[in-house]
Amino acid sequence: MNKPDTTSVAQRTSLNSLLLRKLMPLLVIVYVISFLDRTNIALAKHSMSIDLGISAAAYGLGAGLFFLTYAAFEIPSNLIMHRVGARFWITRIMVTWGALSVAMAFVSGETSFYVMRLLLGAAEAGLFPGVLLYLTYWFGREERARATGYFLLGVCVANIVGGPLGGALLELDGALGFHGWQWLFVIEGVPAILLAFVVWKMLPDRPTSAPWLSRDEALALERRLAAEQDAQGSGHGTGAGVLRSVIGDRQVWLAILVYFCHQLTIYTVIFFLPGIIGKSGHFSPLMIGLLSATPWVAAAIGAATLPRFASDSSKSRRILIAGLVIMATGMLIAAWSSPVIGLLGVCLSALMFFVVQSIIFTFPQSRLSGSALAGGLGLVNSCGLLGGFVGPTVMGIIEQTTGRAMNGLVCLAVALLIAAVCSTRLRHGNEERADDKRGVMSNA
Repeated sequence: MNKPDTTSVAQRTSLNSLLLRKLMPLLVIVYVISFLDRTNIALAKHSMSIDLGISAAAYGLGAGLFFLTYAAFEIPSNLIMHRVGARFWITRIMVTWGALSVAMAFVSGETSFYVMRLLLGAAEAGLFPGVLLYLTYWFGREERARATGYFLLGVCVANIVGGPLGGALLELDGALGFHGWQWLFVIEGVPAILLAFVVWKMLPDRPTSAPWLSRDEALALERRLAAEQDAQGSGHGTGAGVLRSVIGDRQVWLAILVYFCHQLTIYTVIFFLPGIIGKSGHFSPLMIGLLSATPWVAAAIGAATLPRFASDSSKSRRILIAGLVIMATGMLIAAWSSPVIGLLGVCLSALMFFVVQSIIFTFPQSRLSGSALAGGLGLVNSCGLLGGFVGPTVMGIIEQTTGRAMNGLVCLAVALLIAAVCSTRLRHGNEERADDKRGVMSNA
C-alpha cells in the first residue's frame, strides 16, 4: 500500500519547476534534432527533383514512407524502452537515426530515396511516445500537458531554425563537389550522433536515479505518481492480454482518430509549405526558409502558453475542440486567399498545433498504466502518425494532378472539423467512471 503524500502545494510547485529545468531542455534539443532530420527533405525537394529527377508524387510518397516503418516499430520500441530504460533506448535511437540521416546524402534516385526514408522511420520509431511515457515517470496528470507542451516546442524550434539553416546549407551547392541538399543531410545528421552521448551521460531513467534529487524527494515523487495511477483505477494493467484490452478501448481509438487528422495537417504543412511559398514568387532558398519558419513562431507561442490551462478534463476537452476548429479555419483561409493572407492563415492554424497535440495524449494516459501505458501510447502514436504518410502522399498526388497544392488544404479542414466533433466524446478515465456512477444512480 502506498504511503500518503504529505507534500505541500508549495513543495510540489518547486519540485515541478526543478523537474522542468533539469529534464525539458535536453529533451527539447533531442526533438529539435530529430525533427530537423525527418523533415529537411522539405527544403531539399526542389534541388533533389532537379538533380535526381524525383517527381512531386514520388517526393510525397517518399516523405510519407518514413511514417510506415515509424508506425510499424512504435509499439515494440516503446515496450523495449519500458524494460531497458529511457537513457539507453533514446541513445540507441539517436545514433541510428543520425547515421541514416547522413546516409540520405547519397541517395541516387527514387528507389534509394524510398529505401532510406523507410530505414530512417524504423530507426527513429519510439522516440515521441517513448518521451511521453518517460514524462509519466516524473509528472502527474495536471502537470503533464504543460511538460508535453514544452517538449513539443522542439518541433517549433526545429522549423524556425531549420528553414533558415537549411536554406543557408543549400547555398553551399557545388562546394567540394557536393550538391547543396547533400550538405544539408550531412551537416544536420551529425549532431544527432554527438547528442546521443550527452543523453547517455545526463538523462536519468527515473527519479530515484536522478543525482539532483534527494532520496526522500525521489521516493516521495514516485509514491505520489503511483498513488495517482491507483486512483485512476485503470482498466488496463499488465499481462498477456494488455494489448488486446487496449485495442478494445473505444476511447483509445477516438484519440487515435483525432490524432490522425491532426497529423495529416502538421506534416502536410511541413513538407509542402516551402514549395507553396517558392511557387508564389522569385525567392532565394534562404528567403523561402525564413518565410517557412513564420508559422512555427506562432506554434511555439501556443505550445508555451496554452497547454497549462488544460488543468482538468472539462477544460482539456474544450481547449482541444476549439484548437481543432481554429486549425480548420486557418487551413480554409490559406486555401482561398492571396499568398500573404494564406500564410497568415497557416500561422493561425499553427498556433494550435501543439496545444492540441499535448492535450490529445492526456486522454489515453489517464486510462492506462504499466506496460499497457507503454504499448497504448505507442499504438496511439503509430496509428495517428499514419496521417504523416497519408497527408504528404495525397497532397503530392493532388499537386501533380491539379497543378495546385492549395486544393489539398480544403480536405485538411474537413478532416479537422470531423476530429473536433469526435473530440466531444473523449473522456479521461476518472471522468468516465464518474459518468458511469451517475448513470447507475439515476437508474436506481
